[in-house]
Amino acid sequence: MYIRWPALLRWMLPFCLCLLLARPAGAEPPPPPGVQTLVRAQVVEEQPLGGAPARAVADDVDLPDEWAQGRSPDFEGRRRYRLEFELPAGQAGTLQALYIERTCSTADILLNGELVASGGPMTPPYARNCYHPQLVMLPAALLHADRRNVLEVLLAGHPLQRVAARQRAAGLSELLVGPHHALRPLYERQLFWNVTMAQIASVATALLGLFMLALALARRGERPYLYFGLTLVGWSLISARLWLRELPFPMQAAHLEMLTCALFPPVVMCAVLFLMHYGGVRQRRVEALLLAQCVVVPLSFVIAGADRVFLTASIWYTVYVLEVLAAIALYLGIAWREQRSDFPVMALVLSLLTLFIVGEVGVQHAWVDLPRVHPIHFGMPVLFVVVGLRLLQLFLRALQAAEQARLDLEQRVLDKTAEIERSYAELADARAEQVAEAERKRIAADLHDDLGAKLLTIVHTSDNERISTLAREALEEMRLSVRGLTGKPVKIADALADWRAENVSRLGQANVQLEWISCNDNDERALSARAYVQTTRILREAVNNIIKHSGADAVSIRCEADENDFSLMIRDNGRGIPLEVDGRLDRGHGMASMKRRAKQLAGQCLVESSAGSGTVLRLTLPL
Repeated sequence: MYIRWPALLRWMLPFCLCLLLARPAGAEPPPPPGVQTLVRAQVVEEQPLGGAPARAVADDVDLPDEWAQGRSPDFEGRRRYRLEFELPAGQAGTLQALYIERTCSTADILLNGELVASGGPMTPPYARNCYHPQLVMLPAALLHADRRNVLEVLLAGHPLQRVAARQRAAGLSELLVGPHHALRPLYERQLFWNVTMAQIASVATALLGLFMLALALARRGERPYLYFGLTLVGWSLISARLWLRELPFPMQAAHLEMLTCALFPPVVMCAVLFLMHYGGVRQRRVEALLLAQCVVVPLSFVIAGADRVFLTASIWYTVYVLEVLAAIALYLGIAWREQRSDFPVMALVLSLLTLFIVGEVGVQHAWVDLPRVHPIHFGMPVLFVVVGLRLLQLFLRALQAAEQARLDLEQRVLDKTAEIERSYAELADARAEQVAEAERKRIAADLHDDLGAKLLTIVHTSDNERISTLAREALEEMRLSVRGLTGKPVKIADALADWRAENVSRLGQANVQLEWISCNDNDERALSARAYVQTTRILREAVNNIIKHSGADAVSIRCEADENDFSLMIRDNGRGIPLEVDGRLDRGHGMASMKRRAKQLAGQCLVESSAGSGTVLRLTLPL
């Protein structure tokens, strides 16, 4: 798998910028045609359990109304908002609806004194509807077409100091009243971007985190995969609060906020350690401090108490931001210094991450108004996916490198195995050759000492000339066989001298004139013992044929040796060899023997002859 980072940058940059600029707080879109925007209400504060009003006189407030910025920022209980509107002419038969972008935390809706919708219990623990818009249908039977209609919103929520984020503090946005078909798209769009999209991103983040943890198990020595996977899983757990509108078990809101805040230190620790290890930095002291922070943060919330949750959370959020920004700066510095290939994409991702974090800090400190859509809920998972793809690319590259290394190792093992087998075969051949050489030497010694001595005795003691001659010939053959058995190479110059002396003597005794032509009398190269013996026998056989059968009185023997071959040509002026019935020259035993000996030496022996034209024998042997 190969990820094209330039293409990724081209689509990721506009997308993330759109997330940052998505529906900013001050840019309110105009309402659809026929829709009324209610921005002025009378409010009365009530006790949580419906006791006497805390403020007897109704106050006029502008919507949206954030309790933390009103006259009673520490108030916790219920506020009743009273608004009036008239049904526009021509809409009497149209289904009317009320759209509220934000009701935090629980709201009951009354139209002309009748309850038309309830958002949950009005006593603690309240339903957590802060991120969920409300679309309430207004029954036509309760609407007055001829006079003003009274709309009441009974809202229950928590003060800012009892929650960990401004998004979950009590408040009411502006109200829109109009045809249901005109308000439905506003509701669906707000629900998708603020809740559905965030839930999808949370699930995707959790799955990616589990996948990274699986990669960490596969590559136990790679800590970045482990810390990044834990970061993703932790972030998905923190985002899970968007799924829960009502708790399945009784718990005070402040305790739930503390529990949520206790999840941040491990997530921040894993994020910081991921950036450090991904940059190749390990600091045990930093790891120890981050681990201690995971214990100190929950204790600080317990000590501060339920009335100072937001203050304590704001302090720790600032610490988290500084830690993450320091880790980002450290990693980017290392990546820039080492000129890493992924520096551009990681710089962009971490820069956008910094913008998301700084923007969220601005929201919590009221430097900017609450946004209609919270980009950090789904913008952060997008950045996580980009980083996860980069880690996956590195994992696949490492996997390919490991596979290639395995293949190379297997090939090297095969090569070494073949080399060992060749060496073993050569060693076995060498040992076999040594045994054969020893046996040949033993046989040669036996022939020389026993048979040679007896033949020599016959040569010197026999009175029969024929017997003496045969014994002498047998002795020469025996010596030649012994020389072949001993395996001692013979220099070409020495071999030529031996052959010349022998054949001059033999042909001279037969009154045949010999012309010896040799171009290699000083050649220091050697013939193997086997080549020397077989060539000697071929030459003897050829001379025997000339003496016994050719009737020649002149013979020419030419010897040559080049870089690769040794050649011997024997020409006589005799009567030639008559063709046999089948037209072959080698039907005799002598001819076949010479050719067989040449073939055993990987050479060839050719005979050219015709009746009355003499005979030419050409012997070629490889050196």
